[in-house]
Amino acid sequence: MDRTAFFESILPASPKTQSSNEAGKKSLMRRTNTGISAYTGTFAKDELMHLLRRTLFGVKVSDYNLYKGKTLEQVVDALLNVSTTLPNPPINNYGNLVNDPNVPYGSTWVNAALDPAVEPYRKGSVKSWFWGQMVTQSPDIQAKMVLFWHNHFALQFLEIPDSRACYVYTKVLYTHALGNLKDLTRAITIDPAMLFYLNGRLNTKKAPDENYARELQELFTLGKGPNSKYTEDDVKAMARVLTGWSINPLTNPFSTAFVSVNHDSSDKQFSSFYGNTVIKGQTGINAGNTELDDLLTMIFKVDEVALFLCRKLYEYFVYYEIDDTVETNVIVPLAKVFRDSGYSIKAVLKTLLMSEHFFDTWNRACVIKDPLTQQVGFCREMELKFPSSSDYFLLYQMYQMGMNFGQLTQLNLGDPPNVAGWPAWYQKPLFHRSWINSDTLPKRNQFTDYLLFIGHKVGTYTLLVDPWIFTKQLTNPGKADDLIAACVSHLLPMSINATQTASLKEILLPGGIPDYNWSDEYRAATDPSDPNYTTALSTATVKLRYLLKSIMNLSEYQLS
Repeated sequence: MDRTAFFESILPASPKTQSSNEAGKKSLMRRTNTGISAYTGTFAKDELMHLLRRTLFGVKVSDYNLYKGKTLEQVVDALLNVSTTLPNPPINNYGNLVNDPNVPYGSTWVNAALDPAVEPYRKGSVKSWFWGQMVTQSPDIQAKMVLFWHNHFALQFLEIPDSRACYVYTKVLYTHALGNLKDLTRAITIDPAMLFYLNGRLNTKKAPDENYARELQELFTLGKGPNSKYTEDDVKAMARVLTGWSINPLTNPFSTAFVSVNHDSSDKQFSSFYGNTVIKGQTGINAGNTELDDLLTMIFKVDEVALFLCRKLYEYFVYYEIDDTVETNVIVPLAKVFRDSGYSIKAVLKTLLMSEHFFDTWNRACVIKDPLTQQVGFCREMELKFPSSSDYFLLYQMYQMGMNFGQLTQLNLGDPPNVAGWPAWYQKPLFHRSWINSDTLPKRNQFTDYLLFIGHKVGTYTLLVDPWIFTKQLTNPGKADDLIAACVSHLLPMSINATQTASLKEILLPGGIPDYNWSDEYRAATDPSDPNYTTALSTATVKLRYLLKSIMNLSEYQLS
């Protein structure tokens, strides 16, 4: 697929060039009748790679080998079996730039006192650390789910005055990533960073603030669809339920506090949408907890919660478009699984990822990678050797490089554009197409080219792809046709045409020289005792870099 064809394939035609009949035909082409029944078809390399591409940030050869030969259920169970141990927290990586009198260089600052003088450095530290958690992820779904929840329960680190609260927010996402949705929603509701970001700390009985109460319904639990018929009075009543929650900036890190004198202890009446529920007003130090629990119980009784969250999970893991058939065959029964499980995130994901619909051929190679998946995925696929964890400054500099490229390509981790998250996951009609434009596509290619040929240099360390790490793990890389086939099979979600294949082969065998030339060159380049070792290693390395560059620059590489 050439550049022009790629843009034509992802961008909707203008009204001037596309008739409603043509649009209808295009929509019908994407229609599928499959549902959530367990997939019973072939589960071989193509199916396994599809599953791994959607649930990991890039697939290492070792990731594939780890799961190869297992049944679908065994793989899904393993992907959903995430660690309960939280990642090591961010550290003082800035000690050689500025003195932090409270935190030794290399130690974590997350429990230290607030220090405005070093706060900008800590904010940079937590953002780089966040990116680092993605690139060093375990071969399971946790990192992908943390990004999902970061987009769903979106807040902006830039707006939070204390980086310690930003870290605590990420802890909530990691802790509850595959737990219970109701528990996660509760934790987010009284999370210090969220209390700051959406003004929950300012919500008192004398001056109720409706900001969080509105977003809790519109963005976090019910959505804004035609069946989400809560009222303005519901927003006001919900704000009164949530009065009194605040933050204590004097604790390390600053924590949630409930100030009972600021709580509205009167009864709160809700509309018929919520079954005319009355939340009984409470007093005392437990009033906030009691009313919050009653509020969430009321919200999660509404069927639309499960439907709304299942749609978002579907758009994230399967495809952006939900037509009437998908709504009936996938979303509605999946929402029932969600409700029947007591809102177990793991239960609904297992059903979705094992479904015949997930493995439907229409749902493969149809999603444009978000910048994290493209860039972190490339680093993991190539198994880049990042600096030692004991070289604090250098390691975080490399993570910051990744952060910077993400920002250049519209995904600034830690700082989505607004409380709704990134437009590519909600904005009609473009959705994921908005990741790609004439500015971001070249920058995506620049990222892979940069690390393939130049490398990111800090001091004497250069973060540069060693193409042999990837190549040597492939089947029969000494044969040109087999090497190209293995690269395409692992790195691309779809096959390529004969012209593209011939172009790749030209890199290994320029001028149409016989195939045995690459075999001889590969053999010499991998045998230090060969008299031509040094020359062969140099020329073969250059060829491998250009082969990988050409694959990464294909439009197909932007798809998952």
